[in-house]
Amino acid sequence: MVQPAWQDPVLLPVDTAPVPEYGSGSLADLLPTLVAGQGVPGFTAAIPELTPADRNCVFLIDGLGWEQIKAHPDEAPFLYSLLPTSRGGTGRPVTAGFPATTATSLASVGTGLPPGEHGLPGYTARNPETGELMNQLRWKPWTPPKVWQPYPTVFQRADAAGVRTAQVSAPTFEQTPLTKVALSGGSFLGRLTGEERMDVAAERLAAGDRSLVYTYYSEVDGKGHRFGVDSDAWRGQLMYVDGLARRLAEQLPPRSALYITADHGMIDIPFDEQSRIDFDEDWELRAGVALLGGEGRARHVYAVPGAEADVLTVWREVLGEQFWVASRDEAVEAGWFGPRIDERVLGRIGDVVAAAHDDVVITASVNEPHESAMVGMHGSMTPVEQLVPLLEVRT
Repeated sequence: MVQPAWQDPVLLPVDTAPVPEYGSGSLADLLPTLVAGQGVPGFTAAIPELTPADRNCVFLIDGLGWEQIKAHPDEAPFLYSLLPTSRGGTGRPVTAGFPATTATSLASVGTGLPPGEHGLPGYTARNPETGELMNQLRWKPWTPPKVWQPYPTVFQRADAAGVRTAQVSAPTFEQTPLTKVALSGGSFLGRLTGEERMDVAAERLAAGDRSLVYTYYSEVDGKGHRFGVDSDAWRGQLMYVDGLARRLAEQLPPRSALYITADHGMIDIPFDEQSRIDFDEDWELRAGVALLGGEGRARHVYAVPGAEADVLTVWREVLGEQFWVASRDEAVEAGWFGPRIDERVLGRIGDVVAAAHDDVVITASVNEPHESAMVGMHGSMTPVEQLVPLLEVRT
């Protein structure tokens, strides 16, 4: 919203950002709730709407938010038909967590912890030990995984308690550091095609009296980034994954619950100067900034020592009508990263954190050419990015 020249801009207050439902309805609460119902010690049922099952399967579809399913009943008739089952039959979504991005969300799912504790608070984040930006999806530069994320996964704890545990995903993910710190425990079964993953997931679910199986599909997100969620390529992927979900649901063994969810939603951003603000070309936003982290709709801004207050002031003045712009302390106090922040994680959070409210991104055309060219984006706390399904099929 553009204000008349004689009026001061109306800045978005930090406390108006819709904080994820940590502790009762976020991705971090899903696996603890499921394994609590299976009798794994040390866990409580954080999502009260869910009913325990002996065999639990989680199918995570990368990039398929709640609003995308609602908007595409023709392309996703099976998933659309399951909307009333979401979140224990309440017909409501759950929240991804902040930022709504893959590395953060997968770590939240697998560890059962919010970002402030597992310590993957964005697509890229500063390593306080080295001062470098670390890409937490690609794990570059190399960082010892167990130092970066020391907590055991829910899969590991469930496996130790006698639950038959497995992950079924693309073979390439088996040895990645992100898998090691977020999704390891029990058996990893690499399968190339989506159909193979669905079939093997059902087999592994039936293999134990108590079982926990996780399976994953990435290309809905891939097509959304490249072509946008308004593209035929994206719709084709949605139709395909709808068939995969049906295939898995039809093979569930007795005493099973299948939960279909996602790590974030997605929004298409127009290619114009008003919608894409280029940090690398904006001297005001660059002033006093040592490192720019995060991603276009959820930025971590690391200031030159001593410039923190000035950077916050400028970013608020320039972006505060379109972004929730918070200092690190304000973002932590508001609960953006969860109710608790581990000391080792605090320095990974930006001195300034900017989360998009409007349909706008902060690109970096020189330093992030690939990410800046994407059509579909995500990361912030708006409903289209933050709300994800928790669709349920039971036998």
